[in-house]
Formats: sequence, C-alpha cells, structure tokens
Amino acid sequence: MTVEELCDMLSIGKNTAYALLNSGTVKAFRIKRVWKIPKKSVVEYVIEKSRL
Repeated sequence: MTVEELCDMLSIGKNTAYALLNSGTVKAFRIKRVWKIPKKSVVEYVIEKSRL
C-alpha cells in the first residue's frame, strides 16, 4: 500500500504517517523515494496499539 492509503486507513495525516514509517513503528521499506507498506504490518500495528 502507499502512504496515501495508509493515511486513509488509519485516518491520520501525512506527517504522522511518515513519522510512523521513519521510526519503524509501521514496518515498511523504500524503493528509491517510494514507500512500500505491507498491509500485514498495518494490521499488526493496529492490533498492537489496541492491545487485542
């Protein structure tokens, strides 16, 4: 997924999304300047934060 899709999914802004990606909180990788975010890592982040 893209950064824009991450923002829509979590209802957050781009600055927050980039902060999560750069800190490694949401596991992702970059190909040149483009972030690639596995959906699984977003699901894991939500589960971790909701403590389910």
